[in-house]
Amino acid sequence: MLTEYIREAMNKAHYEILPDGEGYFGGIETLPGVWANAETLEACRDELQEVLEEWIIVGLKKGHSIPALESVNLDVSEVA
Repeated sequence: MLTEYIREAMNKAHYEILPDGEGYFGGIETLPGVWANAETLEACRDELQEVLEEWIIVGLKKGHSIPALESVNLDVSEVA
C-alpha cells in the first residue's frame, strides 16, 4: 500500500527548470511541503521521492491525516 501511494504521488509531481541554470524544482501540489530542488531532473526526482517518504513517515508518526490519493488511502483508523 505504501509503495502504491508513493508511486501515485510521484505520478502527480510537476517539475520546473529554474532560471539561470540553477537546476530543477519539483513538487506535489496536493501534498503540502513536499518539494525538492537539485541540479538535474533525475536528482530532483530522487530527492522529491525521499522528501515524500519522510513526509509520510513523520505524518503517520505524529498522527497527521495523510491526504488520500485517487486509489490509495494511508489514514488508519483504530479498531477497538
